Amino acid sequence: MLDDFDPSLPAATVLIVDDEKNTREGLRRSFEDEFDIYVAADINGALGILRNERVDLMVTDLRLGAENGMDLIEKALQLPHPPICIMMTAFGSVDTAVEAMKRGAYDYVSKPLNIDELELLIKRALRGRHLEAENLALKTQVEKRFAISSIIGKSSVMQPVFDMVRQVAPTRATVLIEGESGTGKELVAKAIHQLSGRPKAKLVTVHCAGLNRNVMESELFGHEKGAFTDARTARIGYFESANGGTLFLDEIGEIDAPTQVKLLRVLGERTIQRVGSSKTIEIDVRLVTATNRDLAKMVTEGTFREDLYYRLNVVKIHMPPLRERKEDIVLLSDAFLREFAEENGKPLRELTADALQCLIDYPWPGNVRELRTAIEHGVVMSPGPKITLRHLPMSLRGEAPAPLPPKALSPPGTAPAVPTVPTAPTAGDLNLAAMEERMIHEALARTAGNRTEAATLLGLSRRTLQRRLHEMGLT
Repeated sequence: MLDDFDPSLPAATVLIVDDEKNTREGLRRSFEDEFDIYVAADINGALGILRNERVDLMVTDLRLGAENGMDLIEKALQLPHPPICIMMTAFGSVDTAVEAMKRGAYDYVSKPLNIDELELLIKRALRGRHLEAENLALKTQVEKRFAISSIIGKSSVMQPVFDMVRQVAPTRATVLIEGESGTGKELVAKAIHQLSGRPKAKLVTVHCAGLNRNVMESELFGHEKGAFTDARTARIGYFESANGGTLFLDEIGEIDAPTQVKLLRVLGERTIQRVGSSKTIEIDVRLVTATNRDLAKMVTEGTFREDLYYRLNVVKIHMPPLRERKEDIVLLSDAFLREFAEENGKPLRELTADALQCLIDYPWPGNVRELRTAIEHGVVMSPGPKITLRHLPMSLRGEAPAPLPPKALSPPGTAPAVPTVPTAPTAGDLNLAAMEERMIHEALARTAGNRTEAATLLGLSRRTLQRRLHEMGLT
């Protein structure tokens, strides 16, 4: 008998299918004290029971008169609530076992049957399914409690964020997300869009700091042909592109004064005018903005319009820095570890205790973005199956980054230029993002801009390097 089978579990329903009456009735008598038993003599009888009753497990003979138990297994597994399937046969062979598994059988037993062994197999299968259901329920509960969309957190400071997102998402209210760089403000914007009731509509993301100030108005509101020197064709702006959906303006504190005036009018009238046009265009756009600056202070200093600030600040969500949510580091690290292990094809499963403690103790000036980068570094540097302390970036351990090896980085026939690395780095020099950006620039310089070669020299996949360049604004 199966020692770890929990007798407190609800009685499982088992279907016995065999064309020999003595066999199916014998199995009924053997198992009816343990399970709720149904019996059938052929495929039609079995399918009738499966369609009308919730059957947890089916034991079927291979030979059912002129019919084949393999066919029954295939049909049973296509039902909305497929049972676990175990095959019985007097014609035991490796080929039969393999074929049964290919058709979706859980396992295979040979006749004459050993009742104790069959009972052990049934209980093991049922216990496995129960554990799968428990794990799925637990995962769903954890995701519901500790995550919204891609935002992960169980700390007390994150619960108000989750509550605010759930509360404001179904409304049309304009949302201002504040927080330091790297805290996940864009993820909050995406979560608001996903829960907004219009998730299939567009979510358009604009990084305002990257907009050319000379054409910022055109970028946001569009322009007509000939509106200015380089306007050779008409172009729709980000507001029109997001019509019917959500527009996320990141780093809203970077927009210039003239554009602030135009944006204020758009929020008040829900209309836009393209540059060079007098035509008014109605828009239906949910606006979400974010900033790592203190907009209230900017209002006091006269660099941001007070009336626009109040228009944007209908609902404010504050994203706490990672140093204030240490409890989330384990959850975040585990999520990033699984993501990058899969992306890089590595069998990594966990961080060692000293590596995890290092992550918890570190102040994270770059917040969640820096943690994500650190875990990716660890995945790349570890041969598996664990990330140890020595696989984490040196900056986390308080060590100075070593220069890139001159020989490895120099194309054939060129003299290596050895980078200058301070012997006593300052706190700024130890910033992980700055250090890695410096290394990427040098790798590209040494390989004459060949990204594939640069990725190889850095120990990264080309896809990872491409993403890093995108984050650096170099794509």
